[in-house]
Amino acid sequence: MSNLEPRIINSLLEESALKQWQVKNTVELLCDGATVPFISRYRKERTGELDEVQVRTLAERYTYFCELEDRKTTIVSSIEEQGLLTADLQSRIRDCRQKVELEDLYLPFQQKRRTRATIARERGLEPLADLVMAQGVVHGDVEKVAAPFVSGAVEDASAALTGAGHIIAERLSERSEVRAMVRKLTWAKGSFHSRAAKKQGDHVSKFEMYYDYQEPLTNIPSHRMLAMRRGEQDGLLRLSILAPEEEILRRLRGHLIKKRSIFSDMLEEVAADCYKRLLAPAIEAELRLEAKQRADVAAISVFAENLRNLLLAAPAGGRRILAVDPGLRTGSKLVVLDATGRPLENATIYPHAGPGKVESAGKILSELLDGYGVKMVAVGNGTAGREMDRFVRETLAAKNLDIPVVMVNEAGASVYSASDVAREEFPDLDVTIRGAVSIGRRLQDPLAELVKIDAKSIGVGQYQHDVNQAALQEALDAVVESCVNHVGVNLNTASASLLGYVSGIGPNLARNIVVFRDEHGALDNRHQLLGVPRFGPKAFEQAAGFLRIPGGDNPLDNTAVHPENYRLVARIAADLNAKVDDLAGQPERIDQIDLNRYISSTVGLPTLKDIVSELRKPGRDPREEFHMIEFREDVREISDLREGMLLSGSVTNVAAFGAFVDIGVHQDGLVHISELANRFVKDPNEVVRVGDIVRVKVLSIDKTRKRIGLSIKAVTGE
Repeated sequence: MSNLEPRIINSLLEESALKQWQVKNTVELLCDGATVPFISRYRKERTGELDEVQVRTLAERYTYFCELEDRKTTIVSSIEEQGLLTADLQSRIRDCRQKVELEDLYLPFQQKRRTRATIARERGLEPLADLVMAQGVVHGDVEKVAAPFVSGAVEDASAALTGAGHIIAERLSERSEVRAMVRKLTWAKGSFHSRAAKKQGDHVSKFEMYYDYQEPLTNIPSHRMLAMRRGEQDGLLRLSILAPEEEILRRLRGHLIKKRSIFSDMLEEVAADCYKRLLAPAIEAELRLEAKQRADVAAISVFAENLRNLLLAAPAGGRRILAVDPGLRTGSKLVVLDATGRPLENATIYPHAGPGKVESAGKILSELLDGYGVKMVAVGNGTAGREMDRFVRETLAAKNLDIPVVMVNEAGASVYSASDVAREEFPDLDVTIRGAVSIGRRLQDPLAELVKIDAKSIGVGQYQHDVNQAALQEALDAVVESCVNHVGVNLNTASASLLGYVSGIGPNLARNIVVFRDEHGALDNRHQLLGVPRFGPKAFEQAAGFLRIPGGDNPLDNTAVHPENYRLVARIAADLNAKVDDLAGQPERIDQIDLNRYISSTVGLPTLKDIVSELRKPGRDPREEFHMIEFREDVREISDLREGMLLSGSVTNVAAFGAFVDIGVHQDGLVHISELANRFVKDPNEVVRVGDIVRVKVLSIDKTRKRIGLSIKAVTGE
């Protein structure tokens, strides 16, 4: 750890409620290359049982403070080279905790473009500026004081005073305490203002509410901030920040005018010029960026939470499935998948192309259902989804077959089908068939299939294209990593895409594992991973606990018990006169274990409790049990809706302002946050999550705008 480490640790401690040893140990683990899932799961004693969110937050803030310290070093070096570094300035730089404050301190020493103040200095007006700032002349005429500075490009005393004013204005604008004051006041008391960029016609715009809109900077929610920025980018809105100008000017005058002199009136004008020309534009740009970044954080948080709930949706499990990718002109693609998701047969039918095609489509569908013993049908919810759902149900009813039919969200399936991953996985299948495979596999195991698709294509984001893309990608990758390691991965069946998100593995090692598996067959135990090229002890330490081998040599290989604790489990079993095999799934034996007997310097109660939990239910899937939704048969289009109808639906997206629900009419309805429950709801995720099946009441229908207003509280009475 570097010499700067104590200062960084102290910075982390100042903004958290954690103990020093927790922060220090966690940072040491991170610096040693441990992943967030590994630390939170297998190093609980060292961190004081910090959860994944706490560890990830520490990791992010540690990176921030490391970057801050690096920037401090660069700035100190630059100022030192200029011969302008003082002990006081160096101390202020060292004590900085925020990047923006650090840049304020550095601003006077940065190389500048040629400004009005620069030109005034070149014309020899700096001594006049010093004289004005001294405010020592109480009587006399300002122009007479300035007269000696008239020469060359300085045409008269007025020009001399103007130039001196520019120098003073720049000095004032570069004072860190002044910038901090203007920034703080503008943020606390300023408002974001939007207005129409040009005269609008009679057509209805989604930005209409923002044609003359104002909201305090501190209150504006992320979705409105991002909506206004999008309106600005589309050329429909003009945005600005309305600051408490009078209060700021009063304080600026207080910073400049220390005593009454003949220059007092001039300094008042300088303060106004400093604010309007230098400070206001710069601070507005900063705060607009700050507001955008805060909106990004909130929107990304919503996206991440939605993605987590989607990835952790209940799997239908290893059933033989008929997957259907509905279509009209190009037909509907059918694929039979075995229990592991392997395609067995595919076909294309055209049940919506006229009466002559219905019979042949039904025959093909029946042959696939009968020939492969299909246990469930997955129908994509895109174009012709409800029509195909009805056709499948009618076919099943005619055959007197009781096979569940499930509508599956197909967002991103087309993106996957044309991807390199899909081409590598199914080189001999048509693009459209690959899409159907993806739909079916999503039903079997949403997590295993969705990790193959760019999360931004799954359709659960809020203004996802407007937020910082690097920050969004980092957050979504963290969510996928978290979900994959939370559930665990079958080492012998997982795709390279899924394995790549396992702690300590990554894309390259994942491909090596798949190649090794193809060449040597299924792995019988976790330690065989060490035979995979480039899979060393460190990767094994980080990954092994998250990989599962059902039916392998050691029953512990199908649990989240880490191999580093296998000897401990064997000792526990021996103390009970049993074998490890006898403990797994045997609660009556497990209840006899006295955990306190096995506490050591490296293994404490948290780890022992986790071990016992895994022994009770080896191979347990932490995801919820699978449930299906039934849409009303008489409601298929928005025109079928009536106010007051009670419907079942599935939550497809959660935003800061409410939740979108699929009610089976090709257009999601919105449950506004005020309609979620009969109580104040700050965050919609407190009430609903993506994938939840809910009952809703139809409140309003706007067929022109295709907007449907729904309520949950009107049904539940909560």
